[in-house]
This record gives sequence, structure tokens and C-alpha cells, in this order.
Amino acid sequence: VYAENVVPLVYGPPARHPFLYLIWFEITIPRIVKKYKIDAFFSPDHFLSLRANIPTLLAVHDLNFMHHPENLPLVTSMYYRFFFPHFVKKAKHLIAVSEYTQNDVIQFFDISNEDISIVYNASNQKKGKLNAEQIFETKKKYTSGKDYFFYIGSLHKRKNIGRMLLAFDAFIKKTKADMYLVIGGKAMWSDKEMEKDYNKVLHKEKIIFTGRLNDEDAKLLMGSSMALIFVSLFEGFGVPIVEAMESGVPVITSNVTSMPEIAADAACLVNPLSVNEISDAMMLVYQDEKYRNDLIDKGLKRANLFSWEISAQRFWQAFEKMLNK
Repeated sequence: VYAENVVPLVYGPPARHPFLYLIWFEITIPRIVKKYKIDAFFSPDHFLSLRANIPTLLAVHDLNFMHHPENLPLVTSMYYRFFFPHFVKKAKHLIAVSEYTQNDVIQFFDISNEDISIVYNASNQKKGKLNAEQIFETKKKYTSGKDYFFYIGSLHKRKNIGRMLLAFDAFIKKTKADMYLVIGGKAMWSDKEMEKDYNKVLHKEKIIFTGRLNDEDAKLLMGSSMALIFVSLFEGFGVPIVEAMESGVPVITSNVTSMPEIAADAACLVNPLSVNEISDAMMLVYQDEKYRNDLIDKGLKRANLFSWEISAQRFWQAFEKMLNK
């Protein structure tokens, strides 16, 4: 937003609640469009202005609110489910962050394949493996020098944190490994099921909650880990998968929604509803060095498919499609 060829216009209110969404998109945006005689509008996150008379390109990350409305606060869920069909109809062209999301939008809202382009997400972190000193210091800081599995993301119901905790507990029980599970992220809304699962865990001393991480600490924790555990129930893309692959870290992820598309054969895919499958995958990555190294090699190669340079080219192609309609 603050590049040399960009003039940033910062207007309130911060749109962090459905009521504020309405104010920002239906009052603020139309005024800005009229004042500056703007030619086109890009919305990077699901919403657009229904009142502004302007060609709009709309980015769609996922339709979790259609599949699992119970995972959102009631007012937020109602806002999405009521307004989003209108947003899709109003937009001149759409962007989906994965083929999975593209197909989801087509299925739910009956739009043409020609009206929605795929533009993959990418990672903002610096690519490449950490050096030995960085890994040593990171482990020393967080796990007293011990190996660990890593999760990064919000502590949200759809992230399946509870089953991950139980799977790790089963892994420790089976292997007696001197390993930790480090969880980076903060809670989004209440998840009583995760709290119940955490209370069942016998090896709580092996689980570390860091809270929200800055980019540097996240990169260090990711790059120093034994593997990323990302067994979400629903994802439109799954950026941590790419972050792990480009860091030279094996990935254990779910075999549902977009995750097989993003990871392909460069990850260990599991049924996210099966604690046993997740636990067995942890054992496989922990015990089989050859398999672990194979995932690292495949991941480093696959990570090259995801970059902001590639995404920028695809975005511009989508923008041109919008302007030419």
C-alpha cells in the first residue's frame, strides 16, 4: 500500500464488526469513490460496496461461513450469509485463492468459471533454511534445546487444535519422546471443545502456548521445528503450509478442502477427524529420517510455485478481465 507508485488514503472507521463494515463500505467508500473519481475498486477480503457505482474486483478466500456458520459469532455469520450473495452479483470479476475456493463459489452462487480467476496466496517470510546457530538458539529459548512440533495460526474452532493436542499426547505416550508441541497464535472467540480436549491431555508440560508471534519469531520457530502440524478442518488456502515448505520443514496437514491442492505430494496428508492418524503421522515424521528428508526436498521444490511475483501477474490478468467486461 505504501509503494512509491501508490498514494495511500486512510479512512475510518476500522472495519472490525459487521456494523462498522456497513458504515465503511456503504458510506465511506462511496464518498471516496466520488471525491477522487476512482476508476476501479479492488476488495481483498470478501466485502465490497453495494452503493458505489464502480467496477469492482472481489477476492474470496473461503466460504467457511457457508459450510460452518456455527464457527462464527451469530451477527458475523448472519452478515456474511445475507450480504455475500449480493457482493458476488455486484462484482464485475472475482478472485479465488485456490481452485477449491473457486469451485466452492461456482457451486454455491451459480456463477461462470469465466467470472472467477485463481490467484494463489504466498508467504511474506524470507525463504530458505535457518542456520545451525539460529536453530540452536531458538530451541534453547523455547524448549530447553529439545525438538518440537509447531503450529501457527489462530486458536479457532476450525483449526482443530483439540485433536492436535490429543494426537500429540498419544504420540508422547507411544514413543516416550522428549519432544514438545509449540503453538503460536491467539484465541479467536471461545472454543470450549478445545478447552475440554486440553484438560484431557496428560503431558501438558510438553505443550507451549506462545501467544501471538511477530514475523521474526514465527520464522525462527517454524524453521527450527521438527515439522509443522496444520490439521485444520477447513481452509481456503493455508499459508503456513507454504511457509513451512520454503523453510525446509516437513508438513503434516489435512486431506480436506484446499490443503491437498496446496501441499500435493510434499506433505503427509491425514484425516483431520482422526486423532490416531494425526498421531501416527507425527510418529512417522519423528522416526523415519528418510521420509522426513523426502518431505523437505519435495516441499522446497513445491514452494517455488507460490510467490507474490507470480500472484501479481495473475492478479493483473484478473484486473484486466474486469476492466474489459
